[in-house]
Amino acid sequence: MKFIHIADLHLDAKFDNLGQIEGIPTKRRIEQRKAMRDIIDYIKENNVEILLIAGDLYEQNYIKKSSIEYINNLFLEIPNVKIFIAPGNHDPYISNSFYATYDWAKNVHIFKEEIEKIDIDEKTHIYGYGFTDFYCKESEIEEIKIEEPKDINILLTHGTLDGGTEEREYNPLKSNKLKKLGFNYIALGHIHKPYYNEEKNQQIFYPGSIISLGFDELGKRGMLAGELKKDSINIEFIPIDKREFEEKEIDVTDLSSNEDILTKIEEMQLNDENFYKIVLVGKRFFKIDIENIKKALGISNIIKVKDKTKIGVDIETLQKENNIKGIFVRNMLEKQQIENLDKDFIEKAIEIGLEVL
Repeated sequence: MKFIHIADLHLDAKFDNLGQIEGIPTKRRIEQRKAMRDIIDYIKENNVEILLIAGDLYEQNYIKKSSIEYINNLFLEIPNVKIFIAPGNHDPYISNSFYATYDWAKNVHIFKEEIEKIDIDEKTHIYGYGFTDFYCKESEIEEIKIEEPKDINILLTHGTLDGGTEEREYNPLKSNKLKKLGFNYIALGHIHKPYYNEEKNQQIFYPGSIISLGFDELGKRGMLAGELKKDSINIEFIPIDKREFEEKEIDVTDLSSNEDILTKIEEMQLNDENFYKIVLVGKRFFKIDIENIKKALGISNIIKVKDKTKIGVDIETLQKENNIKGIFVRNMLEKQQIENLDKDFIEKAIEIGLEVL
């Protein structure tokens, strides 16, 4: 049985973190649609039988009806493909959601909070669970009893695998418990980093986000294409996003001006299709003006410039000097201790003060 496993498209996301350059958020939303178009074309060309969507297909707070119509029209193009959706924390099945109010294609099945079993055929079964709120602290998924353990059994849901305290509100799941349930394939969403082919006899999979939502999602983004048999699983990651988000570092230690930084950026070999974040590191011996650097950049795919440099003086040595600079540094460090101020903040203040002195 051939299938596609996707999750976390977040259709119609605002892309606020990319809003510094006009038009880019809108461009990314169009590219989200293009990604789904490419997935449907792949399904057609490769005789895929099942499409598994493990939540966060869209953003409940921002989704447009026109976007839902676009997606549903794509589903109508593959009427013989069974499509299963397990809503997540960004697209829960709530009363005013499009899951509840829209007339979806007949080949689409949407899971709700009651764990449901669907027979795909006589020997293949899918169990699913969907969010019906923006939070889910317990789903009882780990208590599932498979009815036909000798058949092929799939689990589809959205949730956090072995997460920390901050993830307990998003369907927390334990890998050791899931593995004991006996599913041949567990299709998860929520974690945006792909997780596949990383252990022997792997049962649990995350495809990651379909397209990158920002610089916390570096590298290739796409879907998992698989062929499932009772005694074997073949999984391949297929890149879908035509862009990648990349970080590039510039060490400013040997540089003398903001113009030197701009020259370094202009000399970089950048892919026109990708989006970049420039991170400045090393020791600085001049005042770095991030805003003017951004304004001077004529490269539209450089989205962010981040200053992570350290002050280019030895503060420990300087505070011991018996002069006005030493007194100033000692006073600033004392202020940091008394008011429990951030170290980087104080270092910036010391740098500005020393420049004035």
